[in-house]
Amino acid sequence: MSGIVFYATERHDAVIDFYTDRLGADVWLEQPDCTILKHDNLLFGFCARDRTDDCGILTFVYEDRETVDAVHADLADVAREDPYENEQYDIYQFFAEDPDGRTVEVQAFLHPVDL
Repeated sequence: MSGIVFYATERHDAVIDFYTDRLGADVWLEQPDCTILKHDNLLFGFCARDRTDDCGILTFVYEDRETVDAVHADLADVAREDPYENEQYDIYQFFAEDPDGRTVEVQAFLHPVDL
């Protein structure tokens, strides 16, 4: 079994392009007014609506710091900060914004974990 997190969006096409073109997500399923994306084991969808859900954080976990740095370089125009070590959670991370203003976190665990 698995689950899907859905968000309403007023900018469906721009949001889908952001996650597929810039973060490497794949379209998993198209529905009449919703697109479900997949990034490794993360399923998340965006549904065209007359309002935007911009609460919560979509977190993308990568294998290592170098990949986080590479993603940061690709997202420099929407990154809120440079990548940094967060000792409390034992991660290397940064935050960015998608076209809806939704928070996107990019991180790697500093010590191996089973994903």
